[in-house]
Parts: sequence; structure tokens; C-alpha cells
Amino acid sequence: MTASIPEGWSYGPWHDGPDPLAAPVDLRDALDEIGRDVMNGSSPRSALEELLRRGTRSTQGLDDLTRRMWERRREIQRRHNLDGTLRDVQRLLDEALEAERRELFPNPSDDARFKEAELDALPSGTAAAVRELANYQWESSEARRKYEEIRELLGRELLGSRFEGMKEALQQTTPEDVARINEMLTDLNALLAAHAQGRPDVPQLFAEFMAEHGEFFPENPRNVDELIDVLAQRAAAAQRMMNSMTPEQRAELMELSQQAFGSSQLAQQLAQLDSQLQTLRPGEDWSGSERMSGDDPLGLAEGARAMSDLAELDALAEQLAQSYPGARLEDIDLDALTRQLGDEATVDARRLTELERQLRDQGLLERAPDGSLRLSPKALRQLGQTALADVLRTARGSGERDAANAGAAGELSGSTRQWQFGDTQPWDVPRTVRNAVLRTAARSGSVKLDVADVEIAETEHRARATVALLVDTSWSMVQEGRWLPMKRTALALHQLISTRYRNDALQLITFGRYAGVVELPELIGMEGTWEQGTNAHHALLLAGRHLRRHPDAQPVVLMVTDGEPTAHLEPDGIAEFSYPPEPATLRKTIFEVDRLAKLGASLTVFRLGDDPRLNAFVDLLARRSGGRVLAPDLDGLGAAVVGDYLRTRRKL
Repeated sequence: MTASIPEGWSYGPWHDGPDPLAAPVDLRDALDEIGRDVMNGSSPRSALEELLRRGTRSTQGLDDLTRRMWERRREIQRRHNLDGTLRDVQRLLDEALEAERRELFPNPSDDARFKEAELDALPSGTAAAVRELANYQWESSEARRKYEEIRELLGRELLGSRFEGMKEALQQTTPEDVARINEMLTDLNALLAAHAQGRPDVPQLFAEFMAEHGEFFPENPRNVDELIDVLAQRAAAAQRMMNSMTPEQRAELMELSQQAFGSSQLAQQLAQLDSQLQTLRPGEDWSGSERMSGDDPLGLAEGARAMSDLAELDALAEQLAQSYPGARLEDIDLDALTRQLGDEATVDARRLTELERQLRDQGLLERAPDGSLRLSPKALRQLGQTALADVLRTARGSGERDAANAGAAGELSGSTRQWQFGDTQPWDVPRTVRNAVLRTAARSGSVKLDVADVEIAETEHRARATVALLVDTSWSMVQEGRWLPMKRTALALHQLISTRYRNDALQLITFGRYAGVVELPELIGMEGTWEQGTNAHHALLLAGRHLRRHPDAQPVVLMVTDGEPTAHLEPDGIAEFSYPPEPATLRKTIFEVDRLAKLGASLTVFRLGDDPRLNAFVDLLARRSGGRVLAPDLDGLGAAVVGDYLRTRRKL
């Protein structure tokens, strides 16, 4: 039996782009990370950048990639030095002289003795000795071959330092090869001169040049500008390599270059090429240098390649840092990253880029009117779902009733969810059938119902509650690490009420030196600031105003604080601060609690910390209002607040 391919689909080899078999990026996990940082006081933009720097559980972040980049850079510098060509020339020269002396020693003629004296009188410098031997008549064929190897080596190294892969392509150099290379350099210099003059026939000249000499350019440039870019980067790397040598090494190599392939023509052509490239691309780094302190010698070609690698690593480090205006992960040169760190690093970079793109494309991050980045309502809903799920897990662990069922009996709430074992709510038949149709009809042509298709219609009790959540935003909450648990608590309670008890009226009230009514996005993005004062009096005033707007609902007041009241509001609207608290502050705060009690509201205080003065005061507030005091740890704060709200809710 053979499987049939649906009409309209086609399959072929994968060449490039995201790996189709790679696991999808975990947006929920990434959003939780961003949300945690935002609730700790970071801006959404900073939180996103921090996530990309840190990475995820399955993907290395930019910091790890940058660290590997610098390790690779240090490895190149510590492993190599740049005197490889000089060492090779000296070795070949020593071998040539030794072979020549072996040949001359048994010869009794005066001519042999004269040649020995000539060899003994050679200058001590390698380059000067090679130059002196240019016209020497060798007696030993082996010595002559070694000397010719020096000239060929110098030619290959010089060309390899300017043209990628040239050294390897010229392992066996013939006179015809040398003539062809000189012709190519002559035409190249003429092409660059025509480009510098702005001649209109440059595109035609370029096409003719590539047709004639394209074999020397595996990069396959498409126009003269791309050709200049390739050549300038390599030439600048060769110049930085020369700059990195000692003055003595540099002088030796410059003198030796005149002997490349047995004449000075190649060196002169390359000098002209370098001069034109520096004029055409002055922005390249022509004056830089690197400290190479290793034991592994590099020749001119390998040294230029190492310098190119170092420059490429520097460019990648800047791209990974994302510190320049308008930086995006799409800027990262993935081909260069693969060359320097391998395929796994490129996979990580692709995944980070995909993560950033999906966070934007799926509407989890959006632009505020002022141009800043912020969490979207969709992102806040997802964060709320996670926060509420965490709270419910904690509540189950502490013996609280699971609040996943909004109401086992009552009226339809208008929302649905997937059926779970133990649910007793009625099925939402249209949505259940729709799920089955979407899952099976396209494949089999018939509808088959599965338990995974079932959605239930949620119900809720229609008794309403008016809820005021008062959260302390004084500096001590930040200082003692209570900022994030406070925000996650507000997020979980907001999610519960907005999805399960939609008729309830929730108001979020923050209080520091002053109190204020805030929307959830404002609270989530709020940054901790140094401010003296815990103005519970002002917060209770605002809570009372909220309760009076809903006289037909059961009033619920929840307060999260870690300090006794140290500020109150004067009639003129100015907050009066004093520590220790003034009697007026305590009196006004208690007065507002009494006013709430007359509205039928009991106050539950969630005390954070063990300050004796705070303990005594919140106990007094609870007694005056008929409420209670809970002292959860930070991990249990959300479960305590949500659990107390549900306890009150179940009484309705």
C-alpha cells in the first residue's frame, strides 16, 4: 500500500532557511521570561534584549555566542605567530647552501674554492643572502632546485595573501602560470583605474575581465564594486599582518618580495593594486595590527587569512552585541558565524532571530504611542494564564480548593474550555462538533468525535463582588524582593476575575507616598522608585470610592503591604509623611477602615515581613473591620490572595 500525496503539495530538497524539522520556538516560555523581567522593573525592550542575550533552555543566547567568539579570537592570537614565511625561506636557503657545499667539497679546482668563499661571504640577513644568490651559478642541481623553491614560495605567499585560495591553486607553478598571473594583475589594475576615473564602459570592462580571469575569483563578484570589496578586505588584512610584524621582519619580507618568481614584477603589480584599493576603500582598516604570541608559524597567505578571521570575528561580535541604533538579529552574518563557530552556533542564532520575529509578528510586543515597546493585551493574558496556573498549583499544594471551575452550578458565563477529567459542566455542542470537523473531515471525509474535541460551557454564580486590591509600592517592597511576587499576585487575580468572574468589578490600587488607581499594564510595567511613605490612608479612600460605585455587590478589600502606615492625605491633597507614624496618620487610616466596615466590607491584610509595629497595627485593622491577617511567604502570596478572594466569593 502506498501513501498518496495530497494534490497541491510538492516536495523537494531543503537548501536554506529555517530547519523544517527543528522544534518550534517556545513562545510561552520566552514570554514568561520577558514578563518576569518587566514585572521586576525592566522595560519590555530591555527584557527582550536580556532574553536574547541570556537565551532559553534549548538555545544559546547572544552572550554565550559572543563569549565563544572572543575565545576563538584569543585562540588565534595565542596559537600563531607571523614569521612562517621567513622560517620557510631560511630553511630552504640553509638546505640549498648545505647541498651546494657538499657538491663543492670534493672538487679540487680553484673555481670550487672561489665559490665556497663566495658562499662564506654571503650577508647574514636572509633577504640579502637570497638577493646575492640571484646570479649565482649553482653546481648542485638539488641546491638550484631549493633556491627556485624559495622564489616560487615567495610568489605563492604574496598572491595567497591577496587572493583567496591562490596559494593552494599554484602548488606547481610553471612559467606559463606566472605569465598568466602577471597578465591578470595588469588587467585588474587597468580595470580599477578605469573605475576610479568614472569611465562609462566599466561594466563592459568588468564583464570582459571576469570572462578572461574569473578563475582567480571564487567569490564570483557580480560587479566591479563587489570585486573591489573582496580585494580590499583581503589586502587590508595583508597590510594589518605586515603591521603586526617587527620592523626587522617587515623589512626582510619587503626585500624578499622582490625575488618572487625570480623578478620584481609581481611585487610591483601588487604594490600598485594595494595603492588603488586604499584609495577606493579608505574605510577598511589599513593601519591596525594584532599581537600574535603563539608558537605555530603562519606564512603570508595563512597570516592574511588569520587577519581576515580576526576582522570577521570583530564584526560578528558587534552584530551579536546589538548595541548600535536599529540593531536587529537579522543583521548577523550567518555564513560568517558558521565559518567561525560552526553549524550549531548558526542554528542558535537562527532560533533567536525566529523567536524575536514571532514575538513581534504574533502581537505579543507592540509599539506604544510614544514609540516605546510594551507588552500587548494578548501577552498580558498569556502571562495572566501562567500566573494563575502557578497560583492554583500552589493553592492545591497548601490544601486550598482548586478554583479552575468557575461555578459547578449556575448560569452560563459565555466562555468555554477543553474538557478535563472530573468536569461536570454541560458540553458546548457546537464548538465540540466544530473541533471534530476540523480535526477529521479534511483527512477522512467523515466526522469522528474524540474526547480531545469536547469543550464545556463554563458556568458561574451570578452574585457579584466588588474587589479592591491594594498593593504596597513603597521602596521597601523593591528592596526586600517583594516587587515581583506582588505583581504576579495582581496578574493572577486579574486573570481569574476577568475570565471566571466577569461580573465582578476589580480595581487595582497602588500606594507609596500617594495612592492611585492603575490598569494592569501600568502596574506590570511600573518601575520601583525611591519614595518615602506608605500611604494606606489614601489607598483605603480610593477603595471606598470604588465600593460605593457598586452598592449592589459584595465588597471585598484585599491589602498587600510590608510596612505600617507612615503617610496620610491632608484635606488639600498633600501627603504628610512621618516616621515613626504620627497619631494623625494612624487615626485617619483606622477611620477609613471603619468607613469600609459600614459598607459591609471586611479587610484582609496580607502582611509581608515580621516588623512588630506592623504586626500590631494590621491586627488592629482586622479587628476593626471584622477581617483577618494572613502572613504568607513570598512564594505563597498569590495563592493566599486568590484563595481569600475565592473564600469570600463562595459565601455569596
